[in-house]
Amino acid sequence: MNDLIQISSIIIARDEELNIRRCIESQLAVVDDIVILVDSRTKDDTVQIASSYTKVNCEVVEWNGYAKTKTLALSKTKYDWILWIDADEELTPELTEELKTFKTVKPQFNAYDIARRAFFLGKWIKHSGWYPARITRLFNKKVVNFNEKEVHEHLNINGETGHLKYDLNHYTDSSIEHYFTKFNLYTSLAAKELSEKGKRAGLNEILFHPVFLFLKMYIFRLGFLDGLHGFILAIFSSAYVFTKYCKLWELNRAK
Repeated sequence: MNDLIQISSIIIARDEELNIRRCIESQLAVVDDIVILVDSRTKDDTVQIASSYTKVNCEVVEWNGYAKTKTLALSKTKYDWILWIDADEELTPELTEELKTFKTVKPQFNAYDIARRAFFLGKWIKHSGWYPARITRLFNKKVVNFNEKEVHEHLNINGETGHLKYDLNHYTDSSIEHYFTKFNLYTSLAAKELSEKGKRAGLNEILFHPVFLFLKMYIFRLGFLDGLHGFILAIFSSAYVFTKYCKLWELNRAK
């Protein structure tokens, strides 16, 4: 009989008092060690809530970017198998049971992806290219690590990635104000990353990339089936791309 696999989870958080309790409690039945690094700029009760759980190691740290902060969190985990989860996400009961089974067998892969469903402005998005959005979130830290991207960081994986069957819930944006609070930061980071890679933005990128993304999300990926939410999501996503390339254009000019 195989020894039971133990799992650590990592979370980075800033002003997540509305989400962090749900995230932690969804993991308690299956995760053995929870590491939460809280951005020192946090102004709410995230730290107090997270620290109230005995299974949680919660620390306040100076912000050093997404990938580097998550790499720091990895260094503080007790076990080799890591569940990477965001503060505004939760394990579904079905995924929890699947992870319990995972812990009893020998893994066939060094990393596994999970289908994530998004709760956007009060509705579960079922199309628009958002579902099923598979993201690699369970991995063996001995052979898998984070890259150094400024935003939308991902994992460096050698070999194939396995697939878990059940979903991870993502409570992405509770309001339009919340969406645009993140919008400015993320577009700036994305533009900076493109600039550092030597990319340039002209009329083609600024004009056609947003239009193409809208058509892809709303038409080709059936966003219209998500109703008004799907239309709003496609417009907002196009605005994101438009703003990202405008900021890249601005950075190009500054050089």
